[in-house]
Amino acid sequence: MRVVSLVPSLTEAVAVSAPGVLVGATDWCTHPAGLAVTRVGGTKNPQVDEVLALAPDLVVANEEENRAPDLDALRAAGVDVLVTEVRDVPQAFEELARVLDACGAGPRPAWLRDAEAAWARLTAPEPRLTAVVPIWRRPWMVLGRATFAGDVLARLGVDHRYADHADRYPRVPLDALRAAAPDVVVLPDEPYRFTADDGPEAFEGLPCALVSGRHLTWYGPSLAEAPRVLGEALRAALG
Repeated sequence: MRVVSLVPSLTEAVAVSAPGVLVGATDWCTHPAGLAVTRVGGTKNPQVDEVLALAPDLVVANEEENRAPDLDALRAAGVDVLVTEVRDVPQAFEELARVLDACGAGPRPAWLRDAEAAWARLTAPEPRLTAVVPIWRRPWMVLGRATFAGDVLARLGVDHRYADHADRYPRVPLDALRAAAPDVVVLPDEPYRFTADDGPEAFEGLPCALVSGRHLTWYGPSLAEAPRVLGEALRAALG
């Protein structure tokens, strides 16, 4: 089995669960550390010819992270493409199991069992909090409706202000974000790399939680520790 992954979280899941089958991944696939496979470009602009040169039996992708024309080109060349859709935590577990089965990973890996157990025993704290969750600036963009990250936060007791917006990642002016008066502003370090010096200054007077984007937005081995890691970041911001 030869697999190319076009999704960083799936790359990590396949690499640790089916060692040796992964032959290609994107430039953004940073986990596991030291992964020695051929790099085939970005998630939005993979080099289709380079993917095909690896003669994969399977390419794993995601309907949100990857572009349909690239996936269509791979299919047209005769490559089997598995496309995941992940909008909430339960769906993440279903899709991970489907991907690992397709990659011949064998029995359900321990990290996946641990992740399912961690989320099953989670009890969201009360009272619930409100948040805005920027994912980009220049222009400002935030989590909107039906997102995996939004569901992760909801299960941690955090309801983001734009969960009912018509768009999944709406552009919202900074003044409107401030006027939403959330209990906390959640600033992940990806896709935009918010840091202590780049982000919180825009929300003076509001608590800001700097969180790991891998734990907020990736569906893979990081899910096992995500409730703890994100919970600690939220508690630190709120004092």
